[in-house]
Amino acid sequence: MASTGLWPLSALQRRWRQWWQARLQPSAHCTLRQRNLYIVPTRAGLVFGLTLLLLVASINFQLNLGYALTFLLAGSAIVSMHMTHATLRGLALHLGPLSPVFAGQPVSLEVRMDNPGRTRHGLALAVQEDEGEPQPVWFDAGAQAQTSVTLHWMAPGRGHWPAPLLRIETRFPFGLFRAWSLWRPDAQAWVYPAPEHPAPPLPPAAVQAGSPGTPALGPTDEHDGIRPWRRGDPLNRVVWKKVARTGELVSREAAGTARPPLLWLDWQQAGPGDAERRLSRLCAWVLAAQARQQPHGLRLPGREWPWNDSPTHRDTLLQALARW
Repeated sequence: MASTGLWPLSALQRRWRQWWQARLQPSAHCTLRQRNLYIVPTRAGLVFGLTLLLLVASINFQLNLGYALTFLLAGSAIVSMHMTHATLRGLALHLGPLSPVFAGQPVSLEVRMDNPGRTRHGLALAVQEDEGEPQPVWFDAGAQAQTSVTLHWMAPGRGHWPAPLLRIETRFPFGLFRAWSLWRPDAQAWVYPAPEHPAPPLPPAAVQAGSPGTPALGPTDEHDGIRPWRRGDPLNRVVWKKVARTGELVSREAAGTARPPLLWLDWQQAGPGDAERRLSRLCAWVLAAQARQQPHGLRLPGREWPWNDSPTHRDTLLQALARW
């Protein structure tokens, strides 16, 4: 705020930047070309431009050495501008899969760069923040090779967030010019609610007849429990008497392997407090139930997600909490 007061144009500059960045369309990958590469002189480059005053002095005093020095410096600046722009041109950027995190943890952004040409020096990649200066990661890209750079980004909170704007730039070789480009990756990151710590005990489970966690024992079954046959079950586990009687292929559950009863993680049982506090507790319960391999479902006001045995059940519940 202080800087805004000292420089009235900063607000206008920020609006212009936000408007310009909003026009960038998300894309799965980005190849740096003439149309999306920009270059401007740096402060050092502007100061270097004052050396052209040597030309005026050389003209006034007819100094041949002055002419030679001026043209040498001007030629170096032109070559520097070309080399700075060529350092980025041709690079292809790809963003790896985004792993979900919990609120308060940074999202890891693994960016892979394909370099079809010679070695590129002095590259910087950073997350383009709305406020403040970006914190770049400096690196070199090997010739005819792939280079991976990992950035860390703090999402504003829980939810399903689009990947942030990325900025790549270079000032190689002399620092007189700065070439840069912006890329908005077409990807989204899940940020789950932060689990409550220490995790409270799980609520008591309600045993319901026919629930997935309650093995149904027949009157003549002599085993601890039976369940539908699964691929990989040994033949000595198949309950042949029941198969002969009903035609249904079932296997016996070994003693001690029957699942505990179904557990409902209910919004109403998450204790007092605001929504964020309840979501944190439900998140901790989902993780605890998953660690105990206890069948569990989730109930939020107006919706519920029953238990299913798929490997994505945990993520489904955490995503529901993140979206809430």
